[in-house]
Amino acid sequence: MSATDPPRRPVVLGLTGSIGMGKSATAAMFSARGVPVHDSDAAVHALYGPGGAAARAIGDAFPGTLTPEGGVNRPALRAAVLGNSEKLARLEAIVHPLVRDESRAFLARHADAPLVVLDIPLLFETGAEARCDAVLVVTAPLEVQRARVLARPGMTEAAFEAIRAKQMPDAEKRARADFVIDTSRGFDHAEAEVGRIVSQLTTQTIPSA
Repeated sequence: MSATDPPRRPVVLGLTGSIGMGKSATAAMFSARGVPVHDSDAAVHALYGPGGAAARAIGDAFPGTLTPEGGVNRPALRAAVLGNSEKLARLEAIVHPLVRDESRAFLARHADAPLVVLDIPLLFETGAEARCDAVLVVTAPLEVQRARVLARPGMTEAAFEAIRAKQMPDAEKRARADFVIDTSRGFDHAEAEVGRIVSQLTTQTIPSA
């Protein structure tokens, strides 16, 4: 690289998909290939834990939502914001910037990697695609999605439909994606598609945003 060349940076692939579409399993396939993956859900879990950067601010904004240990009591927080768009917006204003800070730190730690993945459930809903060079959406037919989700402990049809209502329709996500993997076609198909995507994104040049 000459002094006049632009600095190298990882290709940033956004990974997203609605509940029950197989996003976590797909993220694990990238990790198994040595691709660094930033899990937004795991970042939120840490932020909500005792001493987490979000816990105190959430406790101040929503009294009665912390555990005795100082972490966020998720059921209490869910009850506090349920059906109240103003309170939900207040919560998102606390959490989303902290998650973005975590992802920026992740990118800095892996600045020399050829490819990194940002695993973000609400990627399109939060505008996070602007931070990505390409987007992969995982999908599956509705009946497969429903069966997977309803097999989870404590999940009900009403809860499933409530979650789906908050997420961008799967068809719209697929239309906006650069890559799509149908996880209903099995692990071998998904593994092959992940391999193809990794190969494509690490051998082609994508201009910096």
